[in-house]
Amino acid sequence: MAGMTEATYFILVALMEEPLHGYGIIKQARTQSLGEVDLAVGTLYSALDRLSETGWVRLDREETVNGRPRRYYRITDDGVRAVRAQAARLQRAAALVLRPSGVTSV
Repeated sequence: MAGMTEATYFILVALMEEPLHGYGIIKQARTQSLGEVDLAVGTLYSALDRLSETGWVRLDREETVNGRPRRYYRITDDGVRAVRAQAARLQRAAALVLRPSGVTSV
């Protein structure tokens, strides 16, 4: 994926509907990718740190559940623009392969 890793793409997509905590992001990314993306916890949190630094994601709130902190993350307007731009690039790339070309396979 030029310009954005698959993990980053699906993390941002997962956050488009509502703020989510880490496990919620992992579940949503797995569902939305039809099982293709299974984020490891370390991968997720390092990606969230990077996305926070770029301004594409921000901490929405923190709460304590069963004595453990749970952080919820929200996609920013810049993050929405970035993931939509990536989706448009992927759509254009897919169109090159999926369009009828009149070429028969060998």
